[in-house]
Amino acid sequence: MPSKPLLLLPLVCAPLAIPQSNTLPSKETLYYNIEWRLISAGKAKVEWLAAPLPRSPWQINIHLESVGLVSKLFKVEDDYSAILNPGLCTQSVQMTTHEGSRLRETKITFDSEAKKAAYLELDRAKNSVLLSQEIDIPQCVHDVVGGLYLLRTLNLEPNQSAQIPVSDGKKIAMVKVEAQPREDIKTPEGAFKTIRYEVYLFNNIIYRRPAHLSVWLTDDRRKLPVQIRVRLQFTIGTITLQLEKHE
Repeated sequence: MPSKPLLLLPLVCAPLAIPQSNTLPSKETLYYNIEWRLISAGKAKVEWLAAPLPRSPWQINIHLESVGLVSKLFKVEDDYSAILNPGLCTQSVQMTTHEGSRLRETKITFDSEAKKAAYLELDRAKNSVLLSQEIDIPQCVHDVVGGLYLLRTLNLEPNQSAQIPVSDGKKIAMVKVEAQPREDIKTPEGAFKTIRYEVYLFNNIIYRRPAHLSVWLTDDRRKLPVQIRVRLQFTIGTITLQLEKHE
């Protein structure tokens, strides 16, 4: 199973003239099953909670791991953490990826005052620096995980769209998110009425890989992300996250 797409699943979007609502909970944990080629390939746990820093009140933690046959063939155990300010602008990201024999750690700092993003990627297995660089950014920028929560505060109706600056620390781009038709979705958590959103994150926007990213949010005040799907090239296939439980 390709491991990189597991970390590319979260999505982004942004407010322009689109009305916003304060729908985010003070604390939340979402559990997902990850399906690849019609088999259960992994599990994901996504936490939204208050951070201990007064100027950076929000923290997102994600844990991804492979399961079953996929885990026997290629074990994946990744962790991602982001700190956001009150406006949901990202201030820092830390990621650890343990995929097969590879062990890497990535740190990204977004300095809103200097308008710079510093990216550092380390190979912990070889104790070496893989990449260290700095890029210019706007005062407010969103990482690809924090954007999922930003999307939930927007009131994008079908046929509406928005664009925002998004950065992975190595590149910055204006990413379009587009609200598409309403759909009924069934997941292990139950049946939901949703709106589907297409996020133009791939195809050399932020990520070079050709792919399509869709997310289904419940059509209510909660705007729960009940399904996320990445359609990759045929040789890799489609990866789908479905909500199993939320707390």
